[in-house]
Amino acid sequence: MIKASGIHHIAIMADDIKKHIAFFSDVLGCRLSALFDMHGVPGGLHAFMHLNDHCYFSIVELPDVAEVPIELGVTHAGTGAGVSAPGTMQHLAFRVDTHDALLAMRDRIRKKGVNVIGPLDHGMCQSIYFAGPDSMALEVACPGTALDSDQWVDPSVLEKAGISSAEAESYMHPDEYAGAAGGVAQPAYDADKPHMPYPPEVYQKMLETPDEVIIAAGSYAEPPVKVKN
Repeated sequence: MIKASGIHHIAIMADDIKKHIAFFSDVLGCRLSALFDMHGVPGGLHAFMHLNDHCYFSIVELPDVAEVPIELGVTHAGTGAGVSAPGTMQHLAFRVDTHDALLAMRDRIRKKGVNVIGPLDHGMCQSIYFAGPDSMALEVACPGTALDSDQWVDPSVLEKAGISSAEAESYMHPDEYAGAAGGVAQPAYDADKPHMPYPPEVYQKMLETPDEVIIAAGSYAEPPVKVKN
């Protein structure tokens, strides 16, 4: 079955990419793995912090970001209990494998002078909470009991969310799909579907352009630093 198997990276905006790199390297122990001019984005800088060989924390700095105000309750939640605008990140939870590792991570974060609350036991995970640069709400969690949908999908909360029993069944058992070897054509534009906010004429042109042309024009496969043999 074809489905997303994990997160390759999540990208956070920064007004000072160095500040973020320093925090996630020093406080969380994430190794700087990449820093380069953002592909196809003039003036953009892009960093990747190593979580494991399959998952990274990414930081983006773009011109004039410092002029965009942080507004708690709108751009940021600030805490795991706070609100922010739809489509924004409410909080970000990193993973460690064991409770001992969670306590060691709490020790590390506190050793760097950053306040941490927890761990709190949520059953499915145990979590510590703290703040990151630019009012990010951060968490580190270790696994608890396995997520069994029979125990963790609450019928009363399905009702609160407006999800019928039939819909819940379909969400818990997504349709099987094995792909078509990349052969599915771009669908016709449908205003009811999610769309990227490019200028309308540019976006329509992109959708009409063959995949191979977009791929050839927008790919940047070579690393920025040439290694001498």
